[in-house]
Amino acid sequence: MTETKVSAGPGETSAEETGTDVRAWRELLARHADLTCALDRALQAGHQLGMSEYEVLERLAELPEQSAKVQQIAKSVHLSQSALSRVIGRLETAGLVERHMCPEDRRAVNVRLTDEGLLRQTEAQPTQRQVLADRLHAPLLKSCEPAD
Repeated sequence: MTETKVSAGPGETSAEETGTDVRAWRELLARHADLTCALDRALQAGHQLGMSEYEVLERLAELPEQSAKVQQIAKSVHLSQSALSRVIGRLETAGLVERHMCPEDRRAVNVRLTDEGLLRQTEAQPTQRQVLADRLHAPLLKSCEPAD
């Protein structure tokens, strides 16, 4: 039997290129997991916040009125509507945000940062920035171990 060799046509990639892409993808996923774990651990230990909770607080703190529609927040923190709803619920229970109906659109809900929420975000920001500085460009640990 003779072996037929099929060459990659226009727009197709070779097995070697695919392997490179897969390795790069896995590296990206591993780095994301490492950063997420490190951020969660540091923010929880120092400020009783998860990474997603901190991200919501920071996005609100950056806005002039420290208030936004839930849909706007969801786009900026890359969470599903249901995941964001749970995060906002935890933040509301902790007194860090308040929900209220949007006056322009009664179907929409606005989330506003409270004074306590702004204080917690301000106190947590150096921790978040330090983890990013330590981990973002450092060699990947792949195990969520503390950086040296």
